[in-house]
Amino acid sequence: MRAASLGAAIAMIITGCGSEGGDTGDNGVSPADADLTVVTGVYPLEWLAQEIGGDTTAVVQLTEPGAEPHDLELTGRQIAEVSEADIVFHVGGLQPAVDEAVDQEGEDASLDVADIVSLRPADDGEDEDDHAHEEDDGHDHGEHDPHFWLDVDLMAETAEALAERMGEVNPEGADTYRQEAERVTGELAAIGEEYEQGLSSCEHREVVVGHTAFSYLTDQYDLEQIGVSGVDPENEPSPAQIAAITDVVKERDISTIFTEPLMPAATADTIAAETGAQVEVLDPLEGVTDRSPGDDYPSIMRGNLEALTTALACE
Repeated sequence: MRAASLGAAIAMIITGCGSEGGDTGDNGVSPADADLTVVTGVYPLEWLAQEIGGDTTAVVQLTEPGAEPHDLELTGRQIAEVSEADIVFHVGGLQPAVDEAVDQEGEDASLDVADIVSLRPADDGEDEDDHAHEEDDGHDHGEHDPHFWLDVDLMAETAEALAERMGEVNPEGADTYRQEAERVTGELAAIGEEYEQGLSSCEHREVVVGHTAFSYLTDQYDLEQIGVSGVDPENEPSPAQIAAITDVVKERDISTIFTEPLMPAATADTIAAETGAQVEVLDPLEGVTDRSPGDDYPSIMRGNLEALTTALACE
């Protein structure tokens, strides 16, 4: 029944509205003029596809700017884009609507990051934020934490896998994709070195965040993530959870509570008011907004590093 409805939606888009060959991907390249089309559902994958594919690849982002990617629901037109894509570049479990569309219409084109890198379990956290996983509202994004892109080494692995797949789809561009992937992995390595140096000597190592989206980053650089909520941003913290984090902030003399560009700051503000801590932005890079500390993946990662080194009093 579900497959029939997906197929009907695609038929309606194609036959009822036409193919509209003049449309362009989010990077300004028309699928009609491109060597290949890559569809993504979250910003870091869009960035990789644009960097590696360049102006010969149409990159279609399914999540509107400023929208929470976990909550994505696909329109009939977007389902058609998944069906017609050369590569559907996604993270299995992050966006159920994308997973469903891939299963029904785009399985042959699927490039799932979960098949490329080893994703962390979604409930893998520190003792102090174990309480963040006690509540479950049924809003499930899978068994794994999808925020792998905060680990530049995993991003590099993913870049290489994407370039390889793009070369398989369009062999004439294989050398170019490989070269661009090498350039991207070099930039990622440079960012990693900056993090290693910037976070090597800090007065504090506790990172208090709205939801535990930063495990890949904090574990990589020996920081301690303390989350008000679990990995799913839809889980609202209870008063008991907020009180527990407030106590930790007071006991450890933590100076900064981090909020996110796509999340309300009300909870962070409440904890800050009780503890005298400041509220700053730490971006999980699920999308780019005017609250992000940069305008693309590298600049946001470096903005996050600046925020961390300031909050943790790093030398």
